[in-house]
Amino acid sequence: MAETASGGLRQTLNLAQPDDIFSAIVDAHRGLSDEQCRALDAGLILLLANHVGDAGVIREVLAAARRALEGGAT
Repeated sequence: MAETASGGLRQTLNLAQPDDIFSAIVDAHRGLSDEQCRALDAGLILLLANHVGDAGVIREVLAAARRALEGGAT
């Protein structure tokens, strides 16, 4: 899926410091139980989905994440 002008899923890097963001996500999970990690992930997903605010893009993200889990390209 290529980035589209109509607000589709952005596939190009859009973070100035992606390693810092990854570290922040890992740090947020540190010391949590598996159940707490799943709850944190769910809350993060819902907050980010609300921020995105575009149901079509959110569906594209879900499909891309699922494909990645199944070994396919995003």
